[in-house]
Amino acid sequence: MSKTIIVAGFGPGISSAVAEHFGREGFQVALVARNQQKLDAAVSALAEKGIKAKAFATDLQDPAKARAMVARVRDTMGDVTAIHWNAYGSMAGDLLTADDAAIRAALDLGVTSLMATVQAALPYLTASKQSAVLVTNGGLLFAEPKIDAMAVQWNSMGLAMVNAAKHKLVGLLAEKLKGQVFVGEVIVLGIVKGTAFDRGQGGLDPKVIAAKFWDLYAARKDVVVQVG
Repeated sequence: MSKTIIVAGFGPGISSAVAEHFGREGFQVALVARNQQKLDAAVSALAEKGIKAKAFATDLQDPAKARAMVARVRDTMGDVTAIHWNAYGSMAGDLLTADDAAIRAALDLGVTSLMATVQAALPYLTASKQSAVLVTNGGLLFAEPKIDAMAVQWNSMGLAMVNAAKHKLVGLLAEKLKGQVFVGEVIVLGIVKGTAFDRGQGGLDPKVIAAKFWDLYAARKDVVVQVG
């Protein structure tokens, strides 16, 4: 039986490396992001490497569209075996001036749509002994004065807030789904090469992070690991 992983928030860097790594391990890959052209190019690039992938253009800020995406993936590629949540945004950078819509958008992209995707896929995930929910997170989640000062200085308060909420969600899901679906998180401590954050100083190889996700998935033991 084929295995399918949804890579949500697909782009250059971690998610691209995860798609390729899991594809080499025998997964079909459902690529999810807003830009259809970029997704189509990625599907072609993966096909050249012998990996079966399909594009599902979706605005993941909308939880209802995230749910509908799961249904499209299932209808096109079969039951969902794994989800890799890599979606993030820079909304609500200054929480004191951000409007309600920006704060909601940040939370929807990082948390609400993640839960909508998991809920929609849950019947298929619980039916598989190889299922997983895998989450990318960043070091701004830590509640430490130095980290909080960095988030404020970088105008990334919304991202820090969402990362912290996402980290808590991972722990809750891991406990709730114990013995049914593996839930794991990789916390990336540093700038990843080839991403939007990389200004020529990226020191983390996305392939190393993708390998960490695979190790997490294969071992199905540790819920949280750090890279960097």
